[in-house]
Amino acid sequence: MNKLFLSLTVLTISCVTVQAQSTGWQPVPGKIMSPWAEKVDPANALPEYPRPQLVRNNWLNLNGLWDYALVPKAGTESAPTSFNGKILVPYAVESALSGVGKTVGKDSVLWYKRTVTIPAKFKGQNVLLHFGAVDWQCDVYMNGQKVGTHQGGYDPFSFDVTNQLKKGGQQEVVVRVWDPTSEGPQPRGKQINKPHSIWYTPVTGIWQTVWLEAVPKTHIASTKQTPDIDKKTLTVSSKVNNLQASDRLRITALSNGQKVAEQEVTNGQDAVLAINDPKLWSPDSPFLYDLAVAVVRNGKVIDEVKSYFAMRKISVAPDNNGVLRMLLNNQFVFQYGPLDQGWWPDGLYTAPTDEALRFDIEKTKGMGFNMIRKHVKVEPARWYHHCDKLGMLIWQDMPSGDNGNEWEQRPGIIGKATDRDRTAESEQMYRTEWKAIMDANHNFPSIVVWVPFNEAWGQFKTEEITKWTMAYDPSRLVNSASGGNFYPVGHILDLHNYPAPAMPDPALFGQKQVIVLGEFGGLGLPLEGHTWQSKNNWGYQTFKNAEEMTARYTSFLDRFEELIKRGLSAAVYTQTTDVEVETNGLMTYDRKVIKMPETQLKQAHMKLYNPALVSVK
Repeated sequence: MNKLFLSLTVLTISCVTVQAQSTGWQPVPGKIMSPWAEKVDPANALPEYPRPQLVRNNWLNLNGLWDYALVPKAGTESAPTSFNGKILVPYAVESALSGVGKTVGKDSVLWYKRTVTIPAKFKGQNVLLHFGAVDWQCDVYMNGQKVGTHQGGYDPFSFDVTNQLKKGGQQEVVVRVWDPTSEGPQPRGKQINKPHSIWYTPVTGIWQTVWLEAVPKTHIASTKQTPDIDKKTLTVSSKVNNLQASDRLRITALSNGQKVAEQEVTNGQDAVLAINDPKLWSPDSPFLYDLAVAVVRNGKVIDEVKSYFAMRKISVAPDNNGVLRMLLNNQFVFQYGPLDQGWWPDGLYTAPTDEALRFDIEKTKGMGFNMIRKHVKVEPARWYHHCDKLGMLIWQDMPSGDNGNEWEQRPGIIGKATDRDRTAESEQMYRTEWKAIMDANHNFPSIVVWVPFNEAWGQFKTEEITKWTMAYDPSRLVNSASGGNFYPVGHILDLHNYPAPAMPDPALFGQKQVIVLGEFGGLGLPLEGHTWQSKNNWGYQTFKNAEEMTARYTSFLDRFEELIKRGLSAAVYTQTTDVEVETNGLMTYDRKVIKMPETQLKQAHMKLYNPALVSVK
């Protein structure tokens, strides 16, 4: 066994043993672990402020050990009187880091319970209970009173629990979760009841931070920031609860602490700030402005939140040969990055720590990529925040659902595409969550492309959904169906081709769409001691050593110069890391080995960004 790997293993076991002795919690054994598992502290799990685009100081993190119970779904609407043990929130119950490692399924429900003491500084204010994400349907109770229900595994939500709080003493929070995984029509991405091949372990329950926040009765619920680099403006709209007629909203933009623009508006109007001589955001220069939004009443600030924004533009325009190109800040920039599943061997959907969450982005950047396609999963807000700060372009998929037989739902033939029939309930689940995902993530400048469908997995009413998405957020591009059933709608035509790179004909649909390669590669290299299971691992093409894999990969890169000249605007390599039985990652699933030399990758990728390859009008 490798001495470094052995040392890491001993260190992990030692740290976990100390934690287990002090809290009764320990990760479920039997699977590989990332290096950050040893840093997970049940008394301080994911302590970072979870909402970087709407920041207040008066909050309380509820991550940590909760009571949990798994009970039959039938006839269990009331909370159980006894619980099975402790679960570490916010790690899903199936994960090793939860300390439970049990599956749930459609015939069972998962209950959570904990008590909390409201801080004295919350006195006299409204108290909001926030959830980053819970998969899939949950009912929330405060002190025995139901405060609300939420459906959707990928969008944040909150409830005002002020009226349910008791005077003094501890407050009891109870959450009931039901998740049918692949036996339901809801969006669920790569989760499946019986994991195999490209389908992974189910994720049930709380998987992002839970927290309390104290706010005034009149408070800012959300903001929406949309830049326009051509007009040199930033438009800011705000939703304010209990706004009074005489209240004013003061919006202030700052650059390195210095005020660059400010405006006050009334009656919930939009503010349009003039951003003179704007500093443009790009992967090479990810400049972020600070933003402050305040409710002012009779000259006094009633509520204030801190945020940030970037001046950047994503658009399409023809090159000198009439082929549509994807532009960043009115310039052609070839976008190249990995397919990023966002799974972890120890936390499944949840990265062990914020450092781990940032690690994948930093390594992707270090390898010379400028883009990530976030594949049929939505990340916590802090992940996009790291992308904003580090300078990474993001294509954001909608998590698929209602797939039917996944292997039968393959891409259709261009010109003969067919959409899947979905029930009214299934359609509504999709529409509701897609809108919520877009709303929750609108302010992150790193997101430049929305992807409603992937490979015909549950793809339905493509033209209608795509046109709605384009109209709802005209500030971004829309890739209607990555590798799926193609229609002449949306900004992008996206081919999947394994293993070698290829591209669709730019003349398809009358040269009215940008041409991209949405997936290719999938070169596999299983490394002993770093795989999810000991055998039956796979990639689209598997190699015996890193040298063979690197040679094959660099041969693919040699083909891109010609493809870019012919009309290719972007490409996505499969994939960032191994995931469960897939061993086609640039890194192992535990993130302990980078399979190809990082500096060599970066040097090879730089030639793809040569502006001389394409001339745009």
